Amino acid sequence: MAQAQIGIIGGSGLYKMNALKDIEEVQLSTPFGSPSDAVILGTLDETRVAFLARHGRNHTLLPSELPFRANIYAMKQLGVEYLISASAVGSLKEEVKPLDMVVPDQFIDRTKNRISTFFGEGVVAHIAFGDPVCHQLAGILAEAIASLNLPDVTLHRGGTYICMEGPAFSTKAESHLYRSWDATVIGMTNLPEAKLAREAEIAYATLALVTDYDCWHPNHDSVTVEMVIANLQRNATNAQKVIQETVRRLSQNPPPSEAHSALKYAILTRLDQAPAATKEKLHLLLQKYL
Repeated sequence: MAQAQIGIIGGSGLYKMNALKDIEEVQLSTPFGSPSDAVILGTLDETRVAFLARHGRNHTLLPSELPFRANIYAMKQLGVEYLISASAVGSLKEEVKPLDMVVPDQFIDRTKNRISTFFGEGVVAHIAFGDPVCHQLAGILAEAIASLNLPDVTLHRGGTYICMEGPAFSTKAESHLYRSWDATVIGMTNLPEAKLAREAEIAYATLALVTDYDCWHPNHDSVTVEMVIANLQRNATNAQKVIQETVRRLSQNPPPSEAHSALKYAILTRLDQAPAATKEKLHLLLQKYL
């Protein structure tokens, strides 16, 4: 199977860049079903990368419908060790304006119907998740953004991403509540990805692309799809540049990450006594601990 050390999950516009060469589509199956779409493999500056359109290339999947486990497992199958999640978000702070970029370092879970673990069925694991983002990868991502001096874009390092269920946007009461928690941005997808990436021992970081002020801001209309799409298109162009620069920097000196050994002390079940079917299902994750 083709391999790629660096993976990107985001909108389909991210891999439609002129610099991406030797493109191939790979259809993958996993023990957790099929991922959101075919994975696009390509070469950026001599580095093989894997792109996945999170909601499908025609945006046909609701946040609650995303096959999160299949998406992360597919990246693991391809040998991905560093995963960048490019995601549209609403801002919960005045100073974080539309078109800005945030590299958050914390999450708050407000989802209701998401399976966010590979484990169960006879194998119990509890990953450490106090620091849910790989600091090394997030640092390289932030440095790449800063180096580009993108017009109309301010970089915000750190901050908290609220992950809500959706698909409806927030009520004003909810938006003000999240502001009282000192949260920075709000989205609908990244926390399950971050948890599953940690279980898969993949370093994970979020490139949060601000599209709107959610609905709390007194001088801005409530968020609408039209507003989001208009800013998404502008963000996509900037995100392509950021991805290319991050891949260039990451490929030159891939950093060690605590995520790469996240399961070392996380598995509570004696694997020699675990169900064979579960061990087979999770072999890709467990193989170095068997």
